[in-house]
Amino acid sequence: MELIITEKDNAARRIADILSDGGADAERRNGVNVYGWGGKRCVGLSGHVVGVDFPTEYNDWRDVQPVELIDAEVVKSPTRENIVAALRSLAREADEAVIATDYDREGELIGKEAYELIREETDVPIKRVRFSSITETEVKQAFAEPDDLDFDLAAAGEARQIIDLIWGAALTRFLSLSARQLGDDFISVGRVQSPTLKLIVDREREIEAFDPDDYWEIAAELAKNGTSFEAQYFYDDDGSEAERIWEESEAESAFERLREQATATVESVRRRTRTDAPPAPFNTTAFIQAAGSLGYSAQRAMSIAEELYTAGYVTYPRTDNTVYPDDLEPVDLLESFAETSPFGEDAAALLDGDDLEPTRGDTESTDHPPIHPTGEFPDRNALSEDEWEVYELIVRRFFATVAEPATWEHLRVVADADGLRLKANGKRLLEAGYHEVYPYSSASETHVPDVQEGEQLAIEDVDLQAKQTQPPRRYGQSRLVSKMEEMGIGTKATRHGTIEKLYDRGYIDGDPPRPTALAKAVVDAAEAFAELIVSEEMTAQLERDMTAIANGEATLEDVTDESREMLERVFEELHDSREAVGEHLQESLKEDRTIGSCPECGSDLVIRKSRHGSYFVGCDGYPDCEYTLPLPSKGEPLVMDETCEEHDTHHVKMLAGSDTFVHGCPRCQAEAADENEDLIIGACPECGDEHGGELAIKHLRSGSRLVGCTRYPECEYSLPLPRRGEIEVLDERCEEHDLPHLQIVDGDDEPWELGCPICNYEEYRARNAVEDLEDLDGVGSKTAEKLSAAGVESPTDLAGVEPDAIAEQVRGVSADQVRDWQADLEA
Repeated sequence: MELIITEKDNAARRIADILSDGGADAERRNGVNVYGWGGKRCVGLSGHVVGVDFPTEYNDWRDVQPVELIDAEVVKSPTRENIVAALRSLAREADEAVIATDYDREGELIGKEAYELIREETDVPIKRVRFSSITETEVKQAFAEPDDLDFDLAAAGEARQIIDLIWGAALTRFLSLSARQLGDDFISVGRVQSPTLKLIVDREREIEAFDPDDYWEIAAELAKNGTSFEAQYFYDDDGSEAERIWEESEAESAFERLREQATATVESVRRRTRTDAPPAPFNTTAFIQAAGSLGYSAQRAMSIAEELYTAGYVTYPRTDNTVYPDDLEPVDLLESFAETSPFGEDAAALLDGDDLEPTRGDTESTDHPPIHPTGEFPDRNALSEDEWEVYELIVRRFFATVAEPATWEHLRVVADADGLRLKANGKRLLEAGYHEVYPYSSASETHVPDVQEGEQLAIEDVDLQAKQTQPPRRYGQSRLVSKMEEMGIGTKATRHGTIEKLYDRGYIDGDPPRPTALAKAVVDAAEAFAELIVSEEMTAQLERDMTAIANGEATLEDVTDESREMLERVFEELHDSREAVGEHLQESLKEDRTIGSCPECGSDLVIRKSRHGSYFVGCDGYPDCEYTLPLPSKGEPLVMDETCEEHDTHHVKMLAGSDTFVHGCPRCQAEAADENEDLIIGACPECGDEHGGELAIKHLRSGSRLVGCTRYPECEYSLPLPRRGEIEVLDERCEEHDLPHLQIVDGDDEPWELGCPICNYEEYRARNAVEDLEDLDGVGSKTAEKLSAAGVESPTDLAGVEPDAIAEQVRGVSADQVRDWQADLEA
């Protein structure tokens, strides 16, 4: 039997389908899908199924000094035991094996892990196949020409694993212990994560330190034959054209002089034609930037691209290459789109062109081509809206790279009014070129009418605007990825994931990301006591060293030993500063969690976590003052800059993945609930007949609303209601449940008719039947991954777990939230 190993189950299914010509059957082994046909079996891993860690004697943070981890043994152990068991079982039956994981450092390392697991069971021949797209042509060609595993490339990936483990664990423990932050609130530090965080913090410092300057600009509306256009006042500033006027008196003087003029005389007219070259092919960074302009986070863009790759629709999305390979035939690829919708017309137009020479970027490599469509066209209905939008972006980028340049005509008009000069710049698209097929690049025109030198133009209006210089903008995610690439921080495969980790750890919020007080404190402490922690040069050097391993110019042992020596120097700097570091971090942690003053004793109100994993606001004066405020059970709280005018209390945002929401002022929420009396709407269907229980619309102090029984807690019957909007009770009643219909009115939006609350909830349950973890409210792909890492892979697993235990393992998930999910599963 020939055993084929892929990186993920969906890749295994796709490859099995290709190699079997659609004849593969699926069976389960140890809970893992195995696809079989003829004498072949194909199994997908789940990324790394073997992880690196320290021996168990190093697990107790209090008994092991962080510095001891630098020279501690690093051991490997299964992280997905059922997959490892299935692979071992299949290996014992195999006569040969083929590694078909992704072709990059991580893929090669995952392949090596599978290789070693197979070798522990058998000495059968093991080959390696590589491809850049999971299409019939590439996959069959790769299997026809197998190669050997690249152990140098795998060693580079392994070096990264070991170095990241040692740096991350040692420094995370040092900072967390210093700040007395244990459990799932530990302070995370990472080799790539920390320099990236410094980039964000440094930019925030620039913004906060920025001192704006006042300036003024003057614009005039000129007109010819009823056609008006805007012209900008400018003056000669040592040979350069200046539009900003830095003295208010000068601006007022020029403004008044222009207002007195009825006409301006055209002084010069200059026309020129400019060629606008098509863009280079997509590498990973350029793709993330383009997807970012459509509103996708770096992590989301890459996740979608990987799904499209696995399905065979696009090439491998992790690449630095911006030059198509010689064997790419643009004509063949365009012809595959000629009969499709909505691309057929554009593809046909490109095929009618004279020359289909693709553009070339600055980077040419031999591992993977730039990201482009494969020519296997998906059924649009089989893709989600996001997947289709990203797929279309990739298709149209390819179209753009083989399209003609665009041609613009630029018109510059300078006019004089009483010695004051005005300029207008117009542009007109003469030849649309690649803009016809790539609508993501701006092709907007600016109209300036055709005028002649000496011509008189009417001045219809003059406007003086007072302005201020602006601070530098925060890095958006795509710009941050580009900056990381520029500085050598991380790789194409890790940068987007690093940014996601910063969000997960509560170091950054919003998009563009801004640092929290904790983030600033960690960077401040590192700069003050051990700058190497946040040095981009350190991590860039290690990236270069790992490239040297991949090229056979260095060994894993050499590079990891060098990294250990570097980390020892860091701990030498930190040795005498532990107390100072701890105090600095503790102050900042408290600042990051303080929302205002206690109304009863004046102490700080601080966000705290209960022993059950739920969050609440408590008084820092406890136990002398027991004032508390509840917070929603869903998500992890983040203190916002915005404050409540009435209570001078910071608003709170609840971070819950795609379900993140602003809770607002906790005091306002609690007071509003106290002021709202329960509104009875009918009899309780569970205890109304026997005990007289009634259903009422209830406002909870945590900000939630529900329809619940007035006999609570004796009767726990309840139905959820939306958090936002005004709840209105209508005259119409439900014939089945004898309850009034409800509707939600939220601002100017159309009212949302819920109807009968019982019927509405039953319809909601039917519509949201839980077949997968992501079907649960508040479980996005990232939370599902975290739950999976904690051993919760299915709704069945979730139903049987201990909520407190999961809350301790999964950051951002409280025990109450786990109980809510379990209740949803039982409902």
